[in-house]
Amino acid sequence: MDKKYKILIVDDEPDNLQLLYRTLRRDYDVTKAQGPLEALDILKNQEFECILSDHKMPDMDGVEFLKRAKDLYPETSCLLVTAYSDVEILMNAINYAKIYKYIKKPYSPEELLHNVQLALEYYQLKKDNKQILYDLKDLFSGTINAIMDALDSKDSYTLGRSRRVAFYTSKIIEKLDLTKTQRAEIELAALLHDIGMIGVKEEILHKVEALSDEEREEIKKHILYSVKILEDIKQLDRVTEIIKYHHEFYNGEGYPNRVKGNDIPLGARIIAIADAFDSLVSFRPYREGLTSENAIKKIEEQRGKQFDPELLDVFESVVDEANKEWDRLNPYNN
Repeated sequence: MDKKYKILIVDDEPDNLQLLYRTLRRDYDVTKAQGPLEALDILKNQEFECILSDHKMPDMDGVEFLKRAKDLYPETSCLLVTAYSDVEILMNAINYAKIYKYIKKPYSPEELLHNVQLALEYYQLKKDNKQILYDLKDLFSGTINAIMDALDSKDSYTLGRSRRVAFYTSKIIEKLDLTKTQRAEIELAALLHDIGMIGVKEEILHKVEALSDEEREEIKKHILYSVKILEDIKQLDRVTEIIKYHHEFYNGEGYPNRVKGNDIPLGARIIAIADAFDSLVSFRPYREGLTSENAIKKIEEQRGKQFDPELLDVFESVVDEANKEWDRLNPYNN
């Protein structure tokens, strides 16, 4: 037998609560709460796929309760039962409490069941899309590793570079309040951020002398090559969007679109710092790699210009421990 979705129903009126329970209990695993305080106590120990709450209740109204429930479980689909038709109240419920939908009193059992079904289908769709992302990481792990190996062999001076950038990126996002999905997307983008370098001529990548203007423009095209490689994988749209912007500058003077500040996706701003740091500490044919301390000093010169100041603070708080961990894990150490 298929496992039933778990629903929490909340109403301060016992008769209304019992009516909701009778309507839903055949198809779902239903838990009752007589008011928002009891419901919040239940939510301390249990997660539900859907929460159905009355609007007008003592202690706190349904909008405030559902906002708190969403803070605890962002993926849960929430429905508000209300006698109000005031547009401002309903828009507040949608925008503030992030409800999926409101159900206007009076309602029929069929209407209630239909809306609960829609809310759960929405919940399942979001869950499935996230699982696709995690599955893609596993599915493409062999392909991604093969591409990374190809990039490593194409430019031996950046051996393991994409893996290192992904590593430093992961250390930054550990300190941020992000969802599991956001973390997965940003880590995957960091791993793939230079995938377009495979389309850049080897003589440019290996050149010891200063690059000409034309050669610099060719290097910049690796962003376009990256997007071209990934754009047909629709499940990676957000990952591709991060990669597209990782060479933008916080002050708007980067490329290819000259966007700035928080208009640059968060993941791209994070990867920009990890990418720059790794580039500075890596040996190149035309220079020795910098020490970590000197690399940080160089990056600090671009605080608020190339790099997001707040994210730079986070990076500087983790870089020493990250370096020690990388030295222990580095597969290229002798």
